[in-house]
Amino acid sequence: MATTHHTLSVTVENKAGVLARVAGLFSRRGYNIESLAVAPTDDERFSRITIVVDAESSPIEQITKQLFKLINVVKISELDPSQAVERELMLATIRVDPGSRSQVIEMVGVFEGKIIDVGSDALTIMLAGQPTKLDDFEDLLRPYGIVELQRTGRVALARLERNTPRLRSVKGKVG
Repeated sequence: MATTHHTLSVTVENKAGVLARVAGLFSRRGYNIESLAVAPTDDERFSRITIVVDAESSPIEQITKQLFKLINVVKISELDPSQAVERELMLATIRVDPGSRSQVIEMVGVFEGKIIDVGSDALTIMLAGQPTKLDDFEDLLRPYGIVELQRTGRVALARLERNTPRLRSVKGKVG
């Protein structure tokens, strides 16, 4: 499957206005941001911005050059989808009548979601996972009636290296 997006992990100084400058850079150049998530890192001086942009309309080399010109940008990494772990969070309130409530509850279990609020005619569901999993779940919920839906946007980290230690044969004394 061909890559349809670029995922950038941008470490920036945790200061007011930095996110606006980064988003403004994309806007001025006409690059559409598909997903944007930002939060402080383990070091309170820095925040990580995960930006997902359309691969067809956004020349990644030009974007990174422009981002590096921003004074508060510390580090930029492009995360190859095959070499990254991507997750997203969804909260959804679904209309449920007594006849369909058990079906929705079962579907939430199959997708490893969690019911976080219950009303007389609706359920609020939380689901975290790969963006494609959330897309599939959203499609299955649509016939029941989505009252409200919010997704966080992708967060991503590079996959860890997996060097498996080689096993060596050890001959012991018998007897």
